[in-house]
Amino acid sequence: MIDATIQNFEDEVIQASMTVPVLVDFWSLRSPACATLSPILEKLEAAYAGRFQLVKVDCDQEQQIAQAFGVRSIPTCVLLISGKPIDGFQGAQLESQVRELLDKHLPPALKEPEQDRVEAAPLTPDEQLAALQASVTADPTNDSTRFHYLKALLLAGRDDDAKVALAPAMGKLGLSRQLDAIQRWLDARDFAYPVAIGAINSEAACAHSATVLAELDSKIAANKRDFDSRFDRAQLLMAQSRWTDAMDELLDILMRDKTWAEDKARKTFIAILEIIATPPVKVADGQIPPEDPTVATYRRRLSSVVLS
Repeated sequence: MIDATIQNFEDEVIQASMTVPVLVDFWSLRSPACATLSPILEKLEAAYAGRFQLVKVDCDQEQQIAQAFGVRSIPTCVLLISGKPIDGFQGAQLESQVRELLDKHLPPALKEPEQDRVEAAPLTPDEQLAALQASVTADPTNDSTRFHYLKALLLAGRDDDAKVALAPAMGKLGLSRQLDAIQRWLDARDFAYPVAIGAINSEAACAHSATVLAELDSKIAANKRDFDSRFDRAQLLMAQSRWTDAMDELLDILMRDKTWAEDKARKTFIAILEIIATPPVKVADGQIPPEDPTVATYRRRLSSVVLS
């Protein structure tokens, strides 16, 4: 479940609905019907295990969003797919009624394969990469599968292979947060490890990044508002997979200038959250899967800074 604001609505609702259906719940603390419906929606989000994303809009705080959707009564729920509202309802609903609406539009749940009596040995990293590559070849339109394949390539230090694998989907960078995150990660690594320096993690590359980091630290110490140097430092940290350090640097920019360089700091921060997010844990029906504590903490910190 995500709380939407005018600042994050484009990313968390419109862009997110390009890859997964998004159910937007327009609610208010003043409405008893909202108090009845809310736990039903949260229960269903957990039960549907990633088949849709629940986003909540507090109409008392976000009147501009409610007006844009023509909300006239509370609660109102709108289901968006590929950036467009396709269905919805007003007023409190039974769980069975909400399920009926969701089942009409959501893709069917994947069937769980029957577990063998003897568990197979875990795949090696090379076998995992091969399996992901085969999945991308079988369904090249599946951006989520491509994202996990690209992420595995980058974690293995195979940047050139990642660029080749990303090339067929370059046209989707503006539509997929996951693919956009990969491109920003690649940009950071290209900045941190120029081709002339040598392979990533080589002695020369490590020495180069240490020198650049020292130079950037010196510039920032002299001018706290040197946002270009702060962003370069965040990119260097991102290239080294020092995720929280990179996000801390980006927050320093956002605390001083929320829209610097056409929102580049915030978009890069969101890209890091996308990269480090772990797949949701499967839980029993009615239970809410736990959120990665690091992701949850930095989501709250971003919201706090952006909305301050």
